[in-house]
Amino acid sequence: MQVIDFIAANGPWAWIVAGLVLLALELVVPGGFLLWMGISGIVTGLVVLFQPIVWPLQWLIFGVLSLVTIAIWVRWTRTRPAATDRPYLNRRADHFIGQEAVLEQPIQQGFGRIVLGDTVWRVSGADMPAGQRVRIVGNEGAVLKVEAT
Repeated sequence: MQVIDFIAANGPWAWIVAGLVLLALELVVPGGFLLWMGISGIVTGLVVLFQPIVWPLQWLIFGVLSLVTIAIWVRWTRTRPAATDRPYLNRRADHFIGQEAVLEQPIQQGFGRIVLGDTVWRVSGADMPAGQRVRIVGNEGAVLKVEAT
């Protein structure tokens, strides 16, 4: 009962301390959610410090602030392009679009093979003889689409 009385007597500071605890937990358990909940707790504490509010309304302010800030953060992180120095790391076939190569095996019935670097790639396109120079114009999975140059 003394803890509840203490929290009731020091409501704004309880919110601020809880917010700081959530911020500290964010350092241990990263993920972003505790950051925004900690900030919401501190803001709720500051609001209650200057304007005394009943407990249910305090929890409502904390909950709404937490949900809104987390939703904005999630939306922002999902729409922001990932900065990378290797944009084709998991999309190797996209890296070759626009390059030219020589057919190793002729394209017969729509499929043939070319060598790019140290890898043999399956290609699709119009029937062409081996040795024909082709340009890679697209891909469908791991099959490169080519056309004669």
